[in-house]
Amino acid sequence: MNEATSAPPLPDRLSTDPRSPHHVAAAFEQVIVILFNAKERFDVAEYCISEGWIRVPAGKAVDRKGQPMMIKLKGTVEAFYR
Repeated sequence: MNEATSAPPLPDRLSTDPRSPHHVAAAFEQVIVILFNAKERFDVAEYCISEGWIRVPAGKAVDRKGQPMMIKLKGTVEAFYR
């Protein structure tokens, strides 16, 4: 538990993409668990707790820059450190 208390608090919105303004590198030093509709998700690229959505890759589809295409899923979102 000492590791979890030394980690920064998780923001309301967080992205795994370092180009995003919602990317916080210090948060990724710990393992982050995302629960979406009470199920653990491992493919979340971005989430927003207050608005209740996550972005996940849409299969193997990529855009013209080679980045995965994302879809937004709405529901209850919980995030915490493991």
